[in-house]
Amino acid sequence: MPKQAAGILMYRRGGSGLEVLLAHPGGPLWARKDAGAWTLPKGQFTDGELPLDAARREFEEEMGTAPTGTFQPLGTVKQPSGKVIHAWAAESDFDASAVKSNLFSMEWPPRSGRTGEFPEVDRAGWFSIEEARDKIIKGQAPFLERLLEITTNE
Repeated sequence: MPKQAAGILMYRRGGSGLEVLLAHPGGPLWARKDAGAWTLPKGQFTDGELPLDAARREFEEEMGTAPTGTFQPLGTVKQPSGKVIHAWAAESDFDASAVKSNLFSMEWPPRSGRTGEFPEVDRAGWFSIEEARDKIIKGQAPFLERLLEITTNE
């Protein structure tokens, strides 16, 4: 069974059109990466947890606030790694400057024997769909297109 993750793609409508909320992974491995490094807030779950429940939990853990809105399914996308991501869209005007992520531990620098604590998400931002296509991890880009499909039919 492949690993599974679930996430929420927040969106809002503004003067410049549709915008999406993306998260930048924290930690030293992602510190200098921008294009192709951003993600929807998401995380892994097990068979005993419903995917939407996991998506809500992960959003709150990574962003510091429970997600709000009506959750619309965006389906699943299989990543090159084999992981399957389940996603939902929700319209909301989340304050991206208020991100307060949980922490993870890792050895840094590698083979140093020292363990550091780093936020899972170091920042978040609102991006137009065009900007998001450049920022998002390529394997997650289909969620942007699916969001456009459901929002143009509203």
